[in-house]
Amino acid sequence: MAPGREVAVFGAYGHTGRFVVAELGERGYMPLLLGRDRDKLLALARTRPGLVTRRASIDEPTSLDRALRGATAVINCAGPFASTAAALVTAALRAGIPYVDVAAEIEANLDTFRHFAAPARAAGVAVVPAMAFFGGLGDLLVTTVLDGAAAADEVHVAYGLSSWRPTPGTRAAGAVSARRRGHRRVRYTGGQLEYHDDALPTLEWPFPAPLGPRRVIGEFTMADVVTVPSHLAVPRVCTYLTAAAAAELSAPDTPVPTAVDERGRSAQTFVVDVLVRAGGTHRRLAATGQDIYAISAPLAVEAVDRILTGRTRAVGVASAGAMFDAPDVLAALSPCLSLRVPSEPAPVGLGPEPSHLR
Repeated sequence: MAPGREVAVFGAYGHTGRFVVAELGERGYMPLLLGRDRDKLLALARTRPGLVTRRASIDEPTSLDRALRGATAVINCAGPFASTAAALVTAALRAGIPYVDVAAEIEANLDTFRHFAAPARAAGVAVVPAMAFFGGLGDLLVTTVLDGAAAADEVHVAYGLSSWRPTPGTRAAGAVSARRRGHRRVRYTGGQLEYHDDALPTLEWPFPAPLGPRRVIGEFTMADVVTVPSHLAVPRVCTYLTAAAAAELSAPDTPVPTAVDERGRSAQTFVVDVLVRAGGTHRRLAATGQDIYAISAPLAVEAVDRILTGRTRAVGVASAGAMFDAPDVLAALSPCLSLRVPSEPAPVGLGPEPSHLR
């Protein structure tokens, strides 16, 4: 293994962490297995002989410093990120290495932008939060659709999931976010986040194949309301989730994901359909793939690879669309992600001037 290829993975034994560890190995990197639970680290190491384990706790800064020694970057896969992100970013800045995470928590991502923009820029260190299915992929699609433009009237990101079997980490992160916002709902409109108790609307979204038209819940707000406006002038960002998947997410007895292939992916498929409205026109782009947790691994590892090889467009804290050449990243992900421009009619009634969407 050539020097400079060691990438620390905090939460390596978690569901997404295992995908990230495997992806790093396939890309020629040496994963350093980090986490809080020594027994789980050793159990993972037994399945991947030759990999180094390093116990570290967010409550022990010196343990993080020891764990990151010799690493060229760190990928944080351990949620809830409201608890882990700040400590890991701080440790990465002390070590002078890039930080990438797969956080879907709106509040945790906001914290990263607010608290670390100036320190990361001053240190010349790249920090990329939400480089994952929620937040990162949508941002890359929106940026690609805008094709160099820096503004739009509205952005709509519809998540079409064939099913959603949430991991314990997803449930824990969701509970933390709900408590932080006082169990209120959140929307991004008028160029800012609003918290409310209104009932969420439902509508039919014409997803392209293989999903097809599905009922979705509107204002089922995801991390895109942080990543997209962080670098694009868009006063309204709205995200949607298929109603059936939302019901599975909220049901307490929904089982965890079950592997169906040699990569450990579940049978879940997804379509992320992005619609951007500017003036009287709209443009769409959709991405399809398998397993929302598994796809976060190539997203995060691609980010690390581009940072370490100097293929970046920003310094400090930046979302995927601001840090990288978005169309080029999506092209690089073609083995696990398919892109298409939907031919189905755009949904109506999304904004203040729905006739523009017909």
